Amino acid sequence: MDAAGSEMAPGAAAPIVHYDWRPRRGNAAPLTLTSRSVLDVTPATTPTIQIEPPDVDGEYYVTLRVTDALGRSDESTSVFSITDGSPEEIDLDDHRPPWISRSVLYGVAPFAFGHNGYDDVRKRLPEIAALGVSAIWLSPVTGAPTEDFGYAVTDHFQSRAEFGTKLQLEALIAAAHAHGLRVLIDFIPNHLAAAHRYYIDAADRRQRSPYFNWFERGPDGQVTNYFDWEHLKNLEYDNPEVQRYMIEAFSYWVRELNVDGFRVDVSWGVRERAPEFWPRWRAELKRIDPDLLLIAEASALDGYYFQHGFDAAYDWTMKLGEWAWNDAFASKPPDLNKLRAALLKSSQGLPEPGLVLRFLNNNDTGDRFITRHGAGLTRVAATMLLTLPGLPLIYNGDEVGAEFLPYDEQPLSWEDRHRLVAHYTKLVRLRKEIAALHSPDMELLATNRDDAVLAYIRRPSESVADCYQSGSALVLLNFSDQPIDLNLSSAAAAARMLLESRLQDRLTGDYFAPASKSLHLEPFEARILTADIESCD
Repeated sequence: MDAAGSEMAPGAAAPIVHYDWRPRRGNAAPLTLTSRSVLDVTPATTPTIQIEPPDVDGEYYVTLRVTDALGRSDESTSVFSITDGSPEEIDLDDHRPPWISRSVLYGVAPFAFGHNGYDDVRKRLPEIAALGVSAIWLSPVTGAPTEDFGYAVTDHFQSRAEFGTKLQLEALIAAAHAHGLRVLIDFIPNHLAAAHRYYIDAADRRQRSPYFNWFERGPDGQVTNYFDWEHLKNLEYDNPEVQRYMIEAFSYWVRELNVDGFRVDVSWGVRERAPEFWPRWRAELKRIDPDLLLIAEASALDGYYFQHGFDAAYDWTMKLGEWAWNDAFASKPPDLNKLRAALLKSSQGLPEPGLVLRFLNNNDTGDRFITRHGAGLTRVAATMLLTLPGLPLIYNGDEVGAEFLPYDEQPLSWEDRHRLVAHYTKLVRLRKEIAALHSPDMELLATNRDDAVLAYIRRPSESVADCYQSGSALVLLNFSDQPIDLNLSSAAAAARMLLESRLQDRLTGDYFAPASKSLHLEPFEARILTADIESCD
């Protein structure tokens, strides 16, 4: 690894006088230099280092901090992998950290947890962690007016006052990490609030303001708004100062508060004005922390986002903000043909290693799914959510069937009235345990009741044990309020192979004898069937 070409900081340039190479915690094995010193014990201080390939396969992270003669410092992290004993450099432009593939996100709007913001969220972390989720996504925590949900940013570098101080936010993030939870924050790069001091200065002083050219202007010379919200002022991304400011703002939260990723609000808006910005932004953030998860608020059907900086994007149609499954659930019972079409469309042509962010609820879906469709259908839909390819999101009390409007900033009732907590907890656990459920492979299956039952088979990315079907999972979802005897004799060959094994329903623990082509489903019942490995010889 060579840092001899590190550049001096702009402005008051000063030579680099110190190099500090350290391995990151969590590497698969200690790192040893060719000089035989162990980097985990004695950090290196030379401009270049040479590392002996470790004996253990896995990904390895090495962080370099450089300091100049004026005491200013910066750091960057490099990643390489060992596969079958051979080292390989990892290209961070298209690298997806391994932790993301098995992840389940949990959306957190602090007001829903009580009147004490960050402290109330921190108190509930044990319950969130007990669900088995991998990370929490905090709604906007940057400075904003009290009456706003947080998308009218008045300061990208400060904590939102009514949630608590920056020290309280740091305590929340540290506590989440202690519970094994990563922390993403909702970040707003597209616009500033009309109450932001930069906009106020530009509006008052016009061309005399250093911020006059920070805002996009229409043909009439007036600053454009985000849609028709006059309090949200679009930034001008053709201005290099705006791009630098925003990269520094994102970087601040990674460096100073140790956040693990971002849900990037209105990613599509920045893309429309400066499509070249996102790759530069990713490169800057990933050199600080290659493990960051970067989610675009944009449609996953548009491959641009995966090719230009993002790890995941929304399960939308190509119409802005339209939930892909919305039409399917507009009728009662749900229209499963529309649901199948939406699922097929979202998975076809998805560039590797992109992920579709899937959800039943979020901050923009209005009435909660359970309010519109009831507890029975919610239970089935949750099973689908957590058994489909992609990145599933459980949002703000979904696991207790919470009913509220997302912008009503009132604390929720956490009473588990519909007994959904155990169901969500089991689904998250199974998603992590069953290799097929965190692979990108899915095949929809035909049954004798395609009007009421959604059936699909999930396959692992690689063979499991000595027989392929032992790693596959068959998912059966009854979306009707009637019992159904399901016939799978016409299912695809892969499903028939699986059905020739002794099967176990991983939700109930029930077993089914080989060649059971007919299965009974109760109203709103779901089954996740895998082969009993002992029967696979």
